[in-house]
Amino acid sequence: MFLLAAITGRYGEGESSDSALVERFLRKDVSAFEELYDRHSRVVYALVVRILQQGSTAEEVVQDVFLHLWRNAGQYQSSRGPFVPWLLTLARNRALDQLRLKSERQRRREDQAEEIPAIAQSPDYEKALDEKRRAERVRSLMGTLSPPQKKAIEMAYFEGLSQIAESLQEPLGTVKSWIRNGLLRLKEGLQTAS
Repeated sequence: MFLLAAITGRYGEGESSDSALVERFLRKDVSAFEELYDRHSRVVYALVVRILQQGSTAEEVVQDVFLHLWRNAGQYQSSRGPFVPWLLTLARNRALDQLRLKSERQRRREDQAEEIPAIAQSPDYEKALDEKRRAERVRSLMGTLSPPQKKAIEMAYFEGLSQIAESLQEPLGTVKSWIRNGLLRLKEGLQTAS
């Protein structure tokens, strides 16, 4: 009911319609902007939180949407359609941008977890001994991983396969999680052994 009222702009008889508010807002009337915010921020928040599944991030996106709206008031054109669907489209796009940014950050963290830290130079015989000990430690740590993690890491790093999710008949995100979590356990195990 609230969403339908928000889209149609019918809240109460004493309040001005969205179109009149938008006209005032386009002339940079602060009180019109405040009224639009009061009228539509809950609907925008409900949409954004449904997409992001996080309240605090959704609040930030709602603020960003209304800040963008204030700074770029001229982008709305009433000839193209009603204000509320346009506002909800803007909010949806901002929420999806936030999801993409979050997944990009996660991918970068995964990439960094896969990088091996640089090792200080040591004489050849010490280097060979260190490599042998490290290999033994990796074999030992691989035995502590769950079977799916172990299989995914072996396929990715020891067999050089790239289509692991298809081979295991598992979703790509699941396989990536297995690899990431397994590598983190290996890294932690190697760090404690050092």
